[in-house]
Amino acid sequence: MSLLTVGTVAFDTLYTPHGDAEMVVGGSSQYSSYAASYFTDDINLVSIIGDDFPQSELDDLQSRGVSLDGLKTVAGGKSFFWAGRYLDNMNDRVTITTDLNVLADFDPVLPDSYKQSKYILLGNLTPDIQISVINQLTEKPKLVVLDTMNFWIDNTYDKLIEAIKLCDVLTINDEEARMLSGEHSLVLAAAKIFELGPKYLIIKKGEHGCLLFDRNSVFFAPALPLEKVVDPTGAGDCFAGGFLGYIAKTEDTSFENMKRAIIYGSALASFVVEDFSNYRVKSLTEQEIKDRVQQFVDLTHFQL
Repeated sequence: MSLLTVGTVAFDTLYTPHGDAEMVVGGSSQYSSYAASYFTDDINLVSIIGDDFPQSELDDLQSRGVSLDGLKTVAGGKSFFWAGRYLDNMNDRVTITTDLNVLADFDPVLPDSYKQSKYILLGNLTPDIQISVINQLTEKPKLVVLDTMNFWIDNTYDKLIEAIKLCDVLTINDEEARMLSGEHSLVLAAAKIFELGPKYLIIKKGEHGCLLFDRNSVFFAPALPLEKVVDPTGAGDCFAGGFLGYIAKTEDTSFENMKRAIIYGSALASFVVEDFSNYRVKSLTEQEIKDRVQQFVDLTHFQL
């Protein structure tokens, strides 16, 4: 079933305790598309780039079943660029540069072939763009997943609430859940957020895993302990792409299946952090993913 991902395709420059990487490929839609491609070959990407973006990277995406009909290229323009430095604990980072470039004028128009997509991943962009994409769909999708961040909570609260009302699954981190709800307890925060409209809520806790809520239940998925995290960039996007890609493959939007999807999304996220950029997530085998998922199962399995 078709999966639509809306977000950025970009360049990053990264400084970490394990090395540096300059002008490597990044962007939320690029990461989520690769993660989803391990489960479905019917992916519709919506983003914007300048003509500085390498054709070889676009060819790689297309080879994974990613349609680029919704990727706008601006002649003479520069692609979105972010530079950041990760601190020693690899959980905190400092932004050095954010150059919106062509992203500053991003106003996506969905190709006709995208308007009946069944699974929608709205990446961390302005709520106006997220709302615009949903309004362009000609059929009601099976599941809409929306990602956001503290910047939009602080600066575009009313529009963000409008966007959240249109989604089925909201994904935010624990700090953002507390900001959005005004509650410190994540259980109470979830209850408040459900009043805004989503049916499901995923609260990400970084190296401490994530929580999946519906109105009656909660599921906890741990993060896999890794010996070395090289670059955390894109982990959340790979998680979202793996999560929704698995749901698109199974065509099952039940809470029970979302539990499995959370584990597959977590597995994809655990791979991308092992190297810079998309290097690791581009080259996985089916067996590697199966083995990594089994590690999650082994981590949490016990008998009474």
